[in-house]
Amino acid sequence: MEFNAWDRYYPRPQLRRDSFYPLDRGWTLNGRPIRLPWPPQAPLSGWRGAVGDVLWYETAFTLPAGFAPRGSRVLLHFGAVDQVAQAWLNGSPVVRHEGGYLPFCADITDMLRPGENRLEVKAVDTLSRDYPYGKQHRRPHGMWYTPVSGIWQSVWLEAAPEQGAVRSVRLTPDLTGVTVTVEVDAGGAEYNLAVPLGEGKLLTAAGKSGRPLRLEVPSPHLWTPGDPYLYTVTIATPTDQAESYFALRTVSAQEMGGHTRLCLNGEPVFLHGVLDQGYFEDGLFLPRDPEGYDRDILRMKALGFNTLRKHVKVEPEAFYYACDRLGMLVVQDMVNSGEYRYVRDTVIPTFLSKKRGDLGTGGSEQRKSFFERHCLDTVAHLYNHPCVVGWTIFNEGWGQYDSDRIYRLLKPADPTRFFMSTSGWFAQEESDVQSEHVYFSSRVLKGTRPGKFLFLSECGGFSRRVEGHVARDRKNYGYGEQAQSEQALTQRIREMYEEMVLPSVPNGLCGCVYTQLSDVEGETNGLYTYDRQVRKVEPEAMLDIADQVRRALAQAVKNG
Repeated sequence: MEFNAWDRYYPRPQLRRDSFYPLDRGWTLNGRPIRLPWPPQAPLSGWRGAVGDVLWYETAFTLPAGFAPRGSRVLLHFGAVDQVAQAWLNGSPVVRHEGGYLPFCADITDMLRPGENRLEVKAVDTLSRDYPYGKQHRRPHGMWYTPVSGIWQSVWLEAAPEQGAVRSVRLTPDLTGVTVTVEVDAGGAEYNLAVPLGEGKLLTAAGKSGRPLRLEVPSPHLWTPGDPYLYTVTIATPTDQAESYFALRTVSAQEMGGHTRLCLNGEPVFLHGVLDQGYFEDGLFLPRDPEGYDRDILRMKALGFNTLRKHVKVEPEAFYYACDRLGMLVVQDMVNSGEYRYVRDTVIPTFLSKKRGDLGTGGSEQRKSFFERHCLDTVAHLYNHPCVVGWTIFNEGWGQYDSDRIYRLLKPADPTRFFMSTSGWFAQEESDVQSEHVYFSSRVLKGTRPGKFLFLSECGGFSRRVEGHVARDRKNYGYGEQAQSEQALTQRIREMYEEMVLPSVPNGLCGCVYTQLSDVEGETNGLYTYDRQVRKVEPEAMLDIADQVRRALAQAVKNG
């Protein structure tokens, strides 16, 4: 039970301190050993048995000598616990958290004892629709997957100074510099910034806690998917030092030739993307190791893609850091809560009418309040990552309500990116995007909503079953007749691009998201198998499709 590929990885790359003590080893769940950070349903967790609604975790730890010098506070961090978590240290309560997808922490200094300390965590996961739940289902089938319970990201400790600790940093870039807002624990405390510029040059500045500070970067090196350049920034107070990073890039929409075009750094860009569910055969919500994210990103880049739509799931920061480093754009979905009905939310809009008003009630007041807070917290959590270029609020009507109001709530929290209020159908008035989902057919798309860029945010999903690489021998789920070879699947994708995507680019189409990166459990519509062992398409042909998309965009802009 000692295997762990995650406890050497620093979980918070956007605010890194030297102080780091992993707590993923030595846990029990309901009295049996379990490997963290994987959830008990994942084979990599090593845990066996039925997973109930209530999970009790326990571990013990002894802090290394010198870990927390005099005047330090010790902070306990959880990456994510699904759905409601409570923790006790040496019998004293330290934190309670609701949600399942976002990190939280607690100051445990006053509960620590010399020598061994005992940590207990109670997780309650009823798969309540009042909380975000994504694709989790008690009876996995079709597009619904194995649920994930309890602790599913790393647990760790850090020591921070009692006074003057850097609490947070917010980085808002443009094409010539970055605006930095640092929060320091002692109100009004001063801090210093240092940004290495290469060749021994250093950009420095001093600021005060809570006040925006503008940094102009000489000879700015812009971030793009082909050149994902990152600047390191060190933040220092008299008692603390932390490291972060930023990139210089902008996301905007501009009118060009009668169409609204999405632009990266002021230049038109086509979001040539795939849907990324973030599921793995052996770890479910997590890959075997953090480098699993790098491998997925590089697999997609090798097929010509520049965008991942992260579908109704928030990942550990390791994923976004990998996209930042490797140059992969991300359209981040909010995690849906509320009720889904197959006929109302899928059948009718797919085959009959995509028009409908918001549901109005949206479920309980608790559900609505939590969803809105979770959206705001998600934006704040991922704000600094340059890879994130846009947000999806509602997907295909799942739990949709008050979408115009929620757009107006979220847009001021991040005016630097686009918001897709409703992905697929049931569009209302307020959105930066005209979103379309097209399955089972190919048709030329036209932008019909002035001021909004046209985005084919889901399509394709063609099925190919690869014997020996199908999870659990379930009934397979995908769209269209089974393709029998990589040539056949690639040809089907090529035909979809030739019949629908490429002819739509002159009409303003700014992006296309193919379903999907990999097979997931019973779904066999991935570009890779669920175990990532078999690539199911021809790479040279996929690169040619990507090149055709780039040339179509360049020609459309030129003609416009």
